[in-house]
Amino acid sequence: MTATSKESAKKLSKEISRDSDAPQKSARQTSHLGAEELRTLDAYWRASNYLSVGQIYLFDNPLLKQPLKREHVKPRLVGHWGTTPGLNFIYVHLNRVIKRDNLNMIYVIGPGHGGPALVAHAYLEGTYSEFYPNIGQDEEGMKRLFTQFSFPGGIPSHVAPETPGSIHEGGELGYALSHAYGAAFDNPELIVACVVGDGEAETGPLATGWHSNKFLNPVRDGAVLPILHLNGYKIANPCFLARIPKDELTKLFEGYGYKPYFVEGHEPELMHQQMAAVMDEATAEIQRIWSDARSKGFQGRPAWPMIVLRSPKGWTCPAEIDGKKAEDYWRSHQVPMGNMDAPGHVKILEDWMKSYRPDELFDADGKIKPEIAALAPTGQRRMSDNPHANGGLLLRDLKMPDFRDYAVKVTKPGAVDAESTRHMGTFLRDVMKLNLDTSNFRVFSPDENNSNRWQDVLEVTNRCYVADILPEDDHLSPDGRVMEVLSEHQCQGWLEGYLLTGRHGFFSCYEAFIHIIDSMFNQHAKWLKTCNHIPWRRPIGSLNYLLSSHVWRQDHNGLSH
Repeated sequence: MTATSKESAKKLSKEISRDSDAPQKSARQTSHLGAEELRTLDAYWRASNYLSVGQIYLFDNPLLKQPLKREHVKPRLVGHWGTTPGLNFIYVHLNRVIKRDNLNMIYVIGPGHGGPALVAHAYLEGTYSEFYPNIGQDEEGMKRLFTQFSFPGGIPSHVAPETPGSIHEGGELGYALSHAYGAAFDNPELIVACVVGDGEAETGPLATGWHSNKFLNPVRDGAVLPILHLNGYKIANPCFLARIPKDELTKLFEGYGYKPYFVEGHEPELMHQQMAAVMDEATAEIQRIWSDARSKGFQGRPAWPMIVLRSPKGWTCPAEIDGKKAEDYWRSHQVPMGNMDAPGHVKILEDWMKSYRPDELFDADGKIKPEIAALAPTGQRRMSDNPHANGGLLLRDLKMPDFRDYAVKVTKPGAVDAESTRHMGTFLRDVMKLNLDTSNFRVFSPDENNSNRWQDVLEVTNRCYVADILPEDDHLSPDGRVMEVLSEHQCQGWLEGYLLTGRHGFFSCYEAFIHIIDSMFNQHAKWLKTCNHIPWRRPIGSLNYLLSSHVWRQDHNGLSH
């Protein structure tokens, strides 16, 4: 490294350190939470962390009533710890405002391998035992909860359909925001808390996803609360958004059209105080935006709040393992101690789990203590039981015209010229018209609605747009129900989020370009396949494509399409 690059690295390190320390100092001056509320929040967070570590490591002895031995630990360890404590931290603070303000909220996490976190919270909220009665809220149930994780015949390590409250798997990074916005469209009371991992933030689809705020109308839509989780590292490398100065990061998100709030540090007590204050301000801001828009009408695109959470990678795990840095470093990304046969590792794990003080969290039978459990919402206000995360519960049939009325009348061969897609466009126009009052149908297209001959739908609606609109613009309106953006990933992600929360849609695209999102379709299909084997998952609306043009015959486009 040259002298110049060393000096730059030192300057950036100081800047990041300064950014992280400053909020800690201000938090010492103002206590947003009372002593009892702070104690309960931290206890709930410790309980979710304990359950998360247990899922990754333990096969038996779930409450550590006996000294931990090698036979209590799984023979093969699979899972991701690094992102999980941050996801748990966010979830606890979301629960606080949900319960206090009776908010309607679901949780989408881009770091899908943070599965232990969402399973832990569904278990703490009681939802998991309601859906899976064999996993009771007792010592035996906790043992089964731990054993099943990433185990043959059990559940995956990521947020899968088996996880109550989930609509987003996160296996392929990049689609958290597009799913979240798709869920928020036409759901005027819903807040979608969407965690974006700083690794996922490096993908193209996610970078485009930030711009979904140009299509969210606060008069009729819900809200997305993006939470960028900067824990600094991917599997073995730093993430670039965690390594740029704070003022540059602030300008980036202000440029996207958001109002960023920062929560930064590592000391739990101070971080709880910061997060509570920021969460209160962000949710109040969302409610103000809704109230203004719904009382005064659409007044232009608001600057929606977002949160940047900077916390250590693998927060609360051992600082060092075998003399090498673990917490706040990439080594905590997956399983911090992958080899449990190494000398001392079982003892390190035992001390780590006991650092959460499980005796303070669970009673002798293994159930979360009632004063801690009381922090969570109840019924369908639990994010793990919100019906929007099991969209088939909310699905209503579309009003449909008789398709036979749209048939082309052919009196004899060769007598009539007609375009099939144009006739389909008239059919979709009437489907749209019949369902305007129920607001559960949208059309999605990467700027190809007209070229695919669906322009008749613009007789009854417009293209959705909440950015600036000029007088000469064609059929643009904040109230439009045709979703056009030049990103196949966004169209697919929006549509999936819309379908998964109980609505209907249609996607038109050129056959030549649909391959851009092959993997997204595959992932959605795998989700549906798994849902077919889960009794409590209700069927959702079908994902419908119209593909026009050809992959291999594009002479007029120079074969480029």
